[in-house]
Amino acid sequence: MDLRSFIRDVPNFPKPGIIFKDITTLLKDPGAFKNAIDAICRQYEGRGIHTVAAVESRGFILGAPLAYRLGAGFIPLRKPGKLPAETVRESYALEYGTDSIEMHKDALKAGQKVLFVDDLLATGGTAAAAAKLIRKLQAEPVAFAFLIELDFLKGRESLKGEEIFSLIQY
Repeated sequence: MDLRSFIRDVPNFPKPGIIFKDITTLLKDPGAFKNAIDAICRQYEGRGIHTVAAVESRGFILGAPLAYRLGAGFIPLRKPGKLPAETVRESYALEYGTDSIEMHKDALKAGQKVLFVDDLLATGGTAAAAAKLIRKLQAEPVAFAFLIELDFLKGRESLKGEEIFSLIQY
């Protein structure tokens, strides 16, 4: 199945000059959504993944079914102030400032194998921050999986030394 054909380009979103890769057109098609989850899952079956970690909000859409299929737990990484218990935080650079993500301080145990999942690898800042959070809790980020990778933004450079898988590349 050509999953690229299910991705819609939205010009000038969220700002002029940007071509947004909209995955809602893939998600609404049962066959395409199943194919995407199955393809990512095949990469990590039998790898002993304990936990899947994903960033809000589109990462949750992919991460939860992957965790279920892998027989793993699911850890939400969220914007500051969204999680109810004690958290750890990591900040990262954006084009025009900084942002942060948090996870519960007790989300992971030392030595747990974690698969990080998100919809898109662009500059890699969010994923690199997630790697730092996972390591702060002495867990092991086994791999980083993405539905889409925008090669021209060189996000892999932010994740040097990490195992990276992307299903669709632009």
